[in-house]
Amino acid sequence: MIYLDYQATTPLAPEAREAMLPWLGGPETMGFANPHSPHRPGRAAAAAVEVAREQVAALLPPGGRVIFTSGATEAINLAMAGSGTRRFAVSAIEHAAVLDTARALDPAVQVIPADAEGLTDPGMALAPEIGLVAVMQVNNEIGTIQPVEQWAERAHGAGALFLCDAVQGVGKLAPPGNADMIAVSAHKLYGPKGIGALWLRDGLEITPLIHGGGQEQGLRSGTLSPALCAGFGAAAALAKARMEADAALVEDLWQRARTILPRWTLNGSATQRWHGNLNLRLPGLDVARLMSDLRGIAFSAGSACASGSGRPSHVLRALGLSDKDCKASIRLGFGRYSASGDLEDACAGIDAAAAAQGV
Repeated sequence: MIYLDYQATTPLAPEAREAMLPWLGGPETMGFANPHSPHRPGRAAAAAVEVAREQVAALLPPGGRVIFTSGATEAINLAMAGSGTRRFAVSAIEHAAVLDTARALDPAVQVIPADAEGLTDPGMALAPEIGLVAVMQVNNEIGTIQPVEQWAERAHGAGALFLCDAVQGVGKLAPPGNADMIAVSAHKLYGPKGIGALWLRDGLEITPLIHGGGQEQGLRSGTLSPALCAGFGAAAALAKARMEADAALVEDLWQRARTILPRWTLNGSATQRWHGNLNLRLPGLDVARLMSDLRGIAFSAGSACASGSGRPSHVLRALGLSDKDCKASIRLGFGRYSASGDLEDACAGIDAAAAAQGV
């Protein structure tokens, strides 16, 4: 199996797995201790959590605090609902975690359009009384990098908070230093699933969604998993150390893939983009048949939403693509553990299978 779906999830880094193992202890060890207990094993587990918190914080701007959550979706919900804001402006190409939450909290939400390149314009007017603006750093479907620093300035100029979904950008790009809140997820940077974080600018107060024991500075009750925290922290530290090397590898893989697939049209900007995301279309392509013919390659249909309903992607439609072009699109994602030979073989196989369809 050749894995080319890094936007959906990344492999667990061996270093992250090793960091987790001591905290998955059975009865013969003390690694299972509750990090909120006052005894010695509990304090040891709590110390591991705090080390991980510092490691994650090192990927984010100074002058803020990290709140561990179950993932970025929870972090986004905590940020948006916890802000107390009633009016939202969010980009048309946001992840459903942002779009659906905004619509639930504000049925009249302002949707910020994207252009044909998949980019948003921070110069556009915001509706009156907008209290929070949300624009993602790197789009999960087409990889476009948004001008989030400018968006933060625009939001602040309008008296609003700025929330950035940095799930696809954290550990790859510098974070938006002037954001008020940033949501991240461990399993998109080679960490474990089931844990994410919300970064909050110092001085910003929000209200909790989950009530109970008052853990995570009173903002997210529930017993933390030291193992998940340790894995997240180790993955974050590794991402910081390898940022340049990972980017160089991704750039090389991007160039190889583009060389093999020159007849495919790129969806989204070719320059303002994370090159580990290659979203392509070929007129007339039957993507379902392509995926059936290539069961040894794990990649994504560029047109289907996360539920698998087959509805055209809201991101591709926001670029102005027709439903037909949306449904003729695929997404290839690669990264740290992708072998160049595997990528070349997969791209050649994809192109040959498409040609066999007569497209």
